[in-house]
Amino acid sequence: MPDTLRYATIMLAAGIGIPILAALNAQLGARIGSPPVAAVVLFCVALSGAVLVMLLTQGPSAIARLPEQPKHLFLAGLFVAFYVLSITFVAPHFGVGNAVFFVLLGQMISAALIDQFGLFGAALRPVTLMRGAGIGFMGIGLFLIQRG
Repeated sequence: MPDTLRYATIMLAAGIGIPILAALNAQLGARIGSPPVAAVVLFCVALSGAVLVMLLTQGPSAIARLPEQPKHLFLAGLFVAFYVLSITFVAPHFGVGNAVFFVLLGQMISAALIDQFGLFGAALRPVTLMRGAGIGFMGIGLFLIQRG
């Protein structure tokens, strides 16, 4: 399987998982009456899974290189926490579909800006008229979904 197809398949599976994650964690938060506790449980399960993959693949040797990394790179964890907490709080009230559609629109806007300016070491990929139109059509689609 060529790398492009393999990567696309992996990311498609990750995309499929996001609404499932949102629905499951929102339901857990609602059932126990605490979205923050549901988020903590999610992170504990995620940490266990990540540790297992680390041990099965390359081992913990890369951990030794963490102290020399720029500290701002660790802020990514706060973005994950914000996403999980916000989707766990919002999805039961706004709907999983609505919540994920707006997350997706935000991802498209942010990704386009990161690519446009090569932020955070990303490869430069200009926002063309077609890419801009695609993001615009997503916005129109969200509006139509909300009205329907």
